Amino acid sequence: MTLHVNIYKRLLSSNLVWVKMAAARRLLVSNNFWKITNLGLHLNQQDFCHSSELMKEKMNKSTHVLVPKRSRCNSFTQRTHNCGQLRVENIGDKVELYGWLQYHRYGMFFTLRDSYGNVQCIVPEDKTEVYNLDKLTFESVLQVMGSVRQRPKGQENRKMATGQIEVVVNEMNVLSSCKADLPILPRDHQKANEALRLKYRYLDLRSRELQHNLRLRSTMVMNMRQFLCNDHGFVEVETPTLFRKTPGGAQEFIVPTKHAGKYYSLPQSPQQFKQLLMVGGMDRYVQIARCYRDETTRHDRQPEFTQVDIEMSFVTQTNIQQLVEQLISYSWPHPQTPVDIPFTKMTYNEAISQYGTDKPDTRFDMTIVDVTQVFSDGNFPLLEKSDDLTIKAINAINSIDCITNSEIKEIATKLEQEFANTKTFVVKIKDGGWTGSVAKQLSDVAKETLCQTLEAKSGDMLWFSCGPHQKACEMLGKVRLQCANLIQNKTNQLYDENSFNFLWVEDFPLFLPCDDAPDILESAHHPFTAPKETHQDLLYENPDKVIGQHYDLVLNGYEIGGGSIRIHNASLQRYILEHVLHEDVSHLTHLIEALDSGCPPHGGIALGLDRLAAILCRAPSIKDVIAFPKTLEGRDLMSAAPAQITPQDRTRYHITNN
Repeated sequence: MTLHVNIYKRLLSSNLVWVKMAAARRLLVSNNFWKITNLGLHLNQQDFCHSSELMKEKMNKSTHVLVPKRSRCNSFTQRTHNCGQLRVENIGDKVELYGWLQYHRYGMFFTLRDSYGNVQCIVPEDKTEVYNLDKLTFESVLQVMGSVRQRPKGQENRKMATGQIEVVVNEMNVLSSCKADLPILPRDHQKANEALRLKYRYLDLRSRELQHNLRLRSTMVMNMRQFLCNDHGFVEVETPTLFRKTPGGAQEFIVPTKHAGKYYSLPQSPQQFKQLLMVGGMDRYVQIARCYRDETTRHDRQPEFTQVDIEMSFVTQTNIQQLVEQLISYSWPHPQTPVDIPFTKMTYNEAISQYGTDKPDTRFDMTIVDVTQVFSDGNFPLLEKSDDLTIKAINAINSIDCITNSEIKEIATKLEQEFANTKTFVVKIKDGGWTGSVAKQLSDVAKETLCQTLEAKSGDMLWFSCGPHQKACEMLGKVRLQCANLIQNKTNQLYDENSFNFLWVEDFPLFLPCDDAPDILESAHHPFTAPKETHQDLLYENPDKVIGQHYDLVLNGYEIGGGSIRIHNASLQRYILEHVLHEDVSHLTHLIEALDSGCPPHGGIALGLDRLAAILCRAPSIKDVIAFPKTLEGRDLMSAAPAQITPQDRTRYHITNN
């Protein structure tokens, strides 16, 4: 018995969800659920979600032992089962179901759907007049009581999880009638345009895709809380939403008050608060934090978003990275594709030089190569114009048949508009011949060298960029992604779409030149990031050469997290704000004073929950993992927000009519 208990204890303590689930199923099937509670082990919703037909709870008040009785998703409700739960094991059971009328036919068959699935119900012939299905509109809410029976042979539906059984209706009640001609039906939601889906979001939420996405997101967040708070002693703290404007960073939303000339600001992150919590001795902080940025919305950005906000005292960069790797591994919702840890690491300079971006998609190669020397040995006029020009190249393998001439022209035109001082040109290799504007300027030796350097062969397309190192790399970084999308869409062979490639990018510059004023420096991350200890002296002479203790987490080409070791010295923080960034320190007096009050060394990270969930759900936009998202213009079409306010409110908040 002791041996078996120890085995189950080890299995149920595993970080691999599928191992825990298998152990839980075994205990449940053998009616040994008491072992779970006696072992004092925590099993979360995900451990049981695939065993819902077995999980039925009943609390024995005398012994406090959980006995299999009712599925958790049915507890504290009137239903005995959900619509996706019934199987052949339930044949003969009396059931009570609730859901939406999805479809009906022949006046006696109908499909009942809820958030967990659907099931076919049949009205006996002697009750078809009592329960006249033809008078019911789709999406009406029904209560169905009846018994489960096996479908007649040959009438099974293998496309339905419940396709081997049906429910014979004994009693049916219409709880809520639905109006006819709904603008969206859940089964057709993908056919509706986005504006319609957002305007009637409460209908769109009934779709299988959004139900799956929001539930997966919920499970992942719950597992994160379990790992951080229950297993590793983090404290979840809610920080204020109404704050004051923060110098630098993204544009913030301003909130007027009844005090004339005084405004709140919605925080773009809880950055200052979590650092203040470290000063206050709350050495392990976490928050599922709502954040706000008044920026242009795009497919991976919303004006209000959610991040998993983490801060710790007495840590190094490596400590934070190891924590995040284990957190993601623990909460990973795809047991069939477990996360490999530790994650790969790459410096900022390596990412720019090889991929042309600080958030590279490493699911495929097509890396950037410097070929300046090949061209400098020949007659190439562009290189004669400046000493700081370089030539970079990538090989879009087997892409000649995937990328048309019009697509090449469109890509090149857009890039040269974006990168004014950088040129791009293309060479195609086919049957040993080279075609393209630059092909004639290359000697046979140069062509052979390029083939060896880029591993090029017939059927490949070579893209070149000529310009300053950073810009030339960034241009080819965009070429790389656009070519990859075209190749993948037409061949589906460039990379595995089910793969998840995590990458740490580190050793960022602490400061970068402003885009519109290159002589002015701005924070590459935020003004509270600490420089590397070996680079602190450079702050006073060459701040643009300083490397910061900043690290980003990238997944499949998307930045899903960013963090740093923070400045905990008040004098250093003041110097950076005043003399490097030229910010008004009076806005941050509270933080400077806190740092001067015995502040422990600390660091942290924020994970973008929306982006992470979207990638895990393979959703094309983060809108598909947010219950009520905004449009690209930041509008809520459902409630017509933002909206006008009354003259009385304008007066109260000292807002003029202009």
